[in-house]
Amino acid sequence: MATLSPPSSSASWPLPPSDSNPNPNFLSPLVAPNSPPSSSSSSSQTIDLPESEYNDDPVHTNPDPTRSPAPTLLHLSFNQDHGCFAAGTDHGFRIYNCDPFREIFRRDFSTDDEEGGGGGTGIGVVEMLFRCNILALVGGGPNPQYPPNKVMIWDDHQTRCIGELSFRSEVKSVRLRRDRIVAILLQKIFVYNFADLKLLHQIETISNPKGLCEVSQLSGSMVLVCPGLLKGQIRVEHYNSKRTKFIMAHDSRIACFALTQDGRMLATSSSKGTLVRIFNTLDGTLLQEVRRGADRAEIYSLAFSSSAQWLAVSSDKGTVHVFGLKVDSGSLGSERSRTSSEPNLSVPPAVSSLSFMRGVLPRYFSSEWSVAQFRLHEGSQYIVAFGHQKNTVVILGMDGSFYRCQFDPLAGGEMTQLEYYNFLKPEDSFLNS
Repeated sequence: MATLSPPSSSASWPLPPSDSNPNPNFLSPLVAPNSPPSSSSSSSQTIDLPESEYNDDPVHTNPDPTRSPAPTLLHLSFNQDHGCFAAGTDHGFRIYNCDPFREIFRRDFSTDDEEGGGGGTGIGVVEMLFRCNILALVGGGPNPQYPPNKVMIWDDHQTRCIGELSFRSEVKSVRLRRDRIVAILLQKIFVYNFADLKLLHQIETISNPKGLCEVSQLSGSMVLVCPGLLKGQIRVEHYNSKRTKFIMAHDSRIACFALTQDGRMLATSSSKGTLVRIFNTLDGTLLQEVRRGADRAEIYSLAFSSSAQWLAVSSDKGTVHVFGLKVDSGSLGSERSRTSSEPNLSVPPAVSSLSFMRGVLPRYFSSEWSVAQFRLHEGSQYIVAFGHQKNTVVILGMDGSFYRCQFDPLAGGEMTQLEYYNFLKPEDSFLNS
């Protein structure tokens, strides 16, 4: 069961802004620095944004590259619109912009920080909330900054934690929406209201060491996806309609999944890592199945493009794949996929040349294959997302690598590398590039 330590001030809990930051290079303030606290803590509370944003210079803490060797990376995650990413290290955390690539700011902790409770400096989970100054942190590594059983709500304007959620066991991951905080434990998930940190829902799951969970991001509706209680099962919570849907997605255990922004489409992979399946979350219908390869692989990440026209997959095989999707996410409420009179002309057919023998030969020969690929170092762990520029993919590696690539939606084949950086190197190697 979770226990709550409220913020140190008596002010009501701030809600994130409903509008995204017009300046894509910097974080948006959540509340005006000198604005009085609101007297209401209900979920309908609104906060006025201040007139000014951060200045044009990146903000850094302890920027001297000679102070210590490159940190050890503990965590990587994109924000909700994939425009930024966060890195948790054994020293603290860093926030980066994807396009153009640059470090926005970093926070390096010391062992004598009063904010810490774990006696160290490591951050094992960093979850951004779009581009606002509120983040969720969990201690990690051999010397955690915070106890690993706590979710710390960090306000970067105040450079301190303004609240915490405490649990009886280790927090595996955190997901944020503008109105919800979701904490994922080994076999339980807790959903909190952002306005007052009130516990709204508890979900029991099968053992979930990766902390798998995704939430939709459209305001006015919420879909949460997590492992069910059975091997290979997915649980879908439709909170607006108060419906729960169970999908038997695979025979093997669930290894990874992704959700579209509107929560209507779900992509899943199992521990075998050969197939990726796309489902309609409304009724559990299997919409499409694509093949990553024939050999077993560990899938590290799945990502939909913003239009749900493309799906990217990364695995320990060292190749990022992009698949064309045949389903129109916006039409799923009334129809399951495009009709034959409305083909997705921008996606070339990527099926085996022996697909005409479907039903005679094994399913492998009638599989749908990726349209585009990008080769990386096999064995390294990478996560992937689609860039804000058309037909681009952003790839992040646990070795500190940043790639931005472009694919040809018609010709397909090998992607073109547009950028590469190692974001763990001293900041003067890329801040002025």
